[in-house]
Amino acid sequence: MKKKIELEYSLNTSPRVIYSRLSTAGGLSEWFADDVHVNGKMYTFVWEGTHQIAEMILKKDNHFTRFHWIDDEDPKSYFEFKIHIEELTNDTALLITDFAEEDECDDAKELWDTQIGNLKHILGL
Repeated sequence: MKKKIELEYSLNTSPRVIYSRLSTAGGLSEWFADDVHVNGKMYTFVWEGTHQIAEMILKKDNHFTRFHWIDDEDPKSYFEFKIHIEELTNDTALLITDFAEEDECDDAKELWDTQIGNLKHILGL
């Protein structure tokens, strides 16, 4: 059974700027994958020639996107990018929810740290 992973990264930029990097082929290919192709709700992510397809199952403009890998046998698993604005400080954070096997959680967290490092670099943060 997969374990839910929840991560938070501070990104001091506007939700609109972040959201375009979480929801469009061009934005996702800047930091998340080598290339991304979108056909309706189906997103094909390419890493070093390997393709993986996810369906965008939920979204709210400038707030969040949620994807489900179509080859994942667990129908309840997903990965989600959620933009959170801290009310008191007005700081912007990116909350990531993902699912991984118990023995793969540390690797998944390291991968997200690397990916978000790429995103921060693209955003000039």
